[in-house]
Amino acid sequence: MKFKVAVLGATGMVGQKFVQLLADHPWFKITTLMASERRVGKKYGDEVNWIVSSDVPECAKDIEMAPMDPKHCDADIVFSALPSDVAREVEPKFAKEGFVVASNASAYRMEEDVPLVIPEVNPDHLGLIEVQKRKRGWDGFIVTNPNCTTIMLVLTLKPLMDLGLKRVTVATMQALSGAGYPGVPSLAIMDNVIPFIKGEEEKVETEPLKLLGEFDGGRVIPASIKVSASCHRVPVIDGHLEAVWAEFDGTVEVDEVVKAFESLEPLKDLPTSPEKVIIVRKEVDRPQPRLDRDAGNGMSVVVGRIKKVEDDIVRYLVLGHNTVRGAAGASVLNAELMVKEGYVK
Repeated sequence: MKFKVAVLGATGMVGQKFVQLLADHPWFKITTLMASERRVGKKYGDEVNWIVSSDVPECAKDIEMAPMDPKHCDADIVFSALPSDVAREVEPKFAKEGFVVASNASAYRMEEDVPLVIPEVNPDHLGLIEVQKRKRGWDGFIVTNPNCTTIMLVLTLKPLMDLGLKRVTVATMQALSGAGYPGVPSLAIMDNVIPFIKGEEEKVETEPLKLLGEFDGGRVIPASIKVSASCHRVPVIDGHLEAVWAEFDGTVEVDEVVKAFESLEPLKDLPTSPEKVIIVRKEVDRPQPRLDRDAGNGMSVVVGRIKKVEDDIVRYLVLGHNTVRGAAGASVLNAELMVKEGYVK
């Protein structure tokens, strides 16, 4: 038996990626697609401006789009691809009515009682679900995944914590698809790099502290590391590339860092989990978005150019697919973890 799933904001870029990833999922079956009022009652295949692959999946083409109201939702899990301002209003309505909401939106990520989860990093933070339900009186709950840039970064920081990580500086080169569709105007980005993404640096500097923090049974105690970020939009379609300087509280060697990266274990019993979470490349010119963004079906991150710059500082590059690992794929993996842990019944 498959769990029935719905997608909020199904016609947008991330919503389309949800539909694509869920179309042939072994655990989940798409039963409801929800969008804005002007699309309600129209068939998904007729209305969506499909841009993520060659064809709309057959299983979704004839689904009539429903309003974003729990009364019109036939699902066990609701995936949210909504903009943050809309998500803040809509997602609680579903959680209150007993739905499991797996959200890619930023609206509730930093709420004290809402799990912000990367399954390979902090699966125990799902313990906040019971805190949330008790505190808010909801029959359902909201679980979030982090910002796309944060996910790539934190997957590499998690194994470095055991080496005494204390400070992180990151400069990002972020793909156009991260801005949604139609996104950045062509005359603004062609022959150009835009050195500012509204709200991005704040997310990258705060979300890792919650993700790497300790869950004490009632709340998450933030990690004590410091993160400084500078975020930039570049003319690449998919794939965020990040240059990271990791500072430790003592001397560290490149071999130790490589071993730590390769030690991060995948969750092999979850369908969306990659065979390797972190792939280390030794070529001097890797990773590159066009060559490496689809590693592990877009769910792996690729690390390269690892170099010791001081006794206690190591520099490296990390790349990941921002709409797969960094968005829809992250929510799907979270939902799979919730199924495995018994939070979805």
